[in-house]
Amino acid sequence: MPWVSSTWRIIRAGVAQSRLAQFPILKFMLSYRHAFHAGNHADVLKHFIEVQLLRYLAQKDKPFWYIDTHAGAGCYALDSGYAMQNAEYESGIARLWLRDDLPAPLAEYVELVKRLNPDGQLKLYPGSPLVALELLREQDRMRLFELHPSDSEILRENFAGHEAQALIQAADGFGALKALLPPPPRRALVLIDPPYEDKQDYRHVTAALREGLQRFAGGVYAVWYPQLQRAEARQLPEQLKQLPVKSWLHVALSVQTPSEEGFGLHGSGMFVINPPWILQGMLQEVMPYLVQHLGQDEGAGYMLEHQEN
Repeated sequence: MPWVSSTWRIIRAGVAQSRLAQFPILKFMLSYRHAFHAGNHADVLKHFIEVQLLRYLAQKDKPFWYIDTHAGAGCYALDSGYAMQNAEYESGIARLWLRDDLPAPLAEYVELVKRLNPDGQLKLYPGSPLVALELLREQDRMRLFELHPSDSEILRENFAGHEAQALIQAADGFGALKALLPPPPRRALVLIDPPYEDKQDYRHVTAALREGLQRFAGGVYAVWYPQLQRAEARQLPEQLKQLPVKSWLHVALSVQTPSEEGFGLHGSGMFVINPPWILQGMLQEVMPYLVQHLGQDEGAGYMLEHQEN
């Protein structure tokens, strides 16, 4: 059963235009499905890059859409239930929580998470949709897909009051994506981050991108993937490099040496199609910091590739 949090006051002192601050009392419904992994090193990489991509799109007054193919529940408890069993957040967001030397792009992401935890205690972690909600402007729109029935219902609860901006569907994001493209403003960030529990997800990612690019070649697409010792995970970035796109950026963070048994997540990556021109330089600054502070053994490191066609 999902756990319902107590009422949280979201405080953003000294910062204007906060989307969450417009709703001073929010009740977050929390899911345990992702809570095993919420706030871990993979979430840090994914969400800090998501923040930068949304900031880039918001530089122009023209509206844009945020499309999330696997939106999850939106918010996760870190201080109870499944999250306490693995406590993966302790080797992720928690390692950055109290640092005062964060690179500016990373500090912006951590500050966003802190706005969900106004008492200073790390108890809640936002999923990708909630990260986006904080950064979208009044003229922007969200389209969120979550196939799992309980998580999609929790997602609706979390976005109550935002129906004019966010449309939520209990549907397969892979199948639903093509009907949305191109979006009316012809500007969008499409986040594709399936759970990859089914190895067919890797094939679905490339197929969805091929079809999406035919309909909307100028969109910004961000694909998250896990670093695992399975062939599909290793092959996915190489397959994405073969897509007919103008430019791409690939960044991966490894936090430990892969296990000898061949199990477990040792890192993750983001593959961005049509990335902002400033993204590569920003990652060159931030990735060494993440390796230093999230790395768990001598196998920690990062990869950064970029190509303009």
